Amino acid sequence: MTASDLEKTIARLSAEVAQLRAEADIRRLQTRYMFLCDTPCPEAGVTTDEERISRIMDLYAEDAVWEGVGDYYRSQSGRQVGKAAIRAMFTEFWRSKDTGLILNVHYLTSEQIHVDGDQASGQWVHCQPWLFADGRSLLRSSRLNNLFRRIDGAWKIARTRTENVFVAPLPTG
Repeated sequence: MTASDLEKTIARLSAEVAQLRAEADIRRLQTRYMFLCDTPCPEAGVTTDEERISRIMDLYAEDAVWEGVGDYYRSQSGRQVGKAAIRAMFTEFWRSKDTGLILNVHYLTSEQIHVDGDQASGQWVHCQPWLFADGRSLLRSSRLNNLFRRIDGAWKIARTRTENVFVAPLPTG
């Protein structure tokens, strides 16, 4: 192997490692977002919805977009542009949520992450059981088609895009 071949190999391997690191960072970013949205909030030390929302907002770019597409999410959440609007949406959600909600957990599957320099996209399907104190329960699923941007060396959510797949009530109790 010549010195030129070795340099090319090192450059190729460095690029592959950078790609894998970016994918891992984006995966952690997306799963942290979902983790913080679970009920009860599993993050140690988070005792208020405002603390939870602040930690969620730390994951977003300043000019981020949160949009619900399709009839279900468009009417529930609409399209929010910028961190202030997204924060207001989350504040309203937790202020108005059914106080009988005792469990809500997000499970992600069908992951696809595509990195192109400091931009990336990610698609997932998520499934989410909801359990209520009165014995009601339902299962929700949606498709996520999100965008990410590396800002000052850290990946941030640039767009959360959620589309309903189904909402199915489960047997009471």
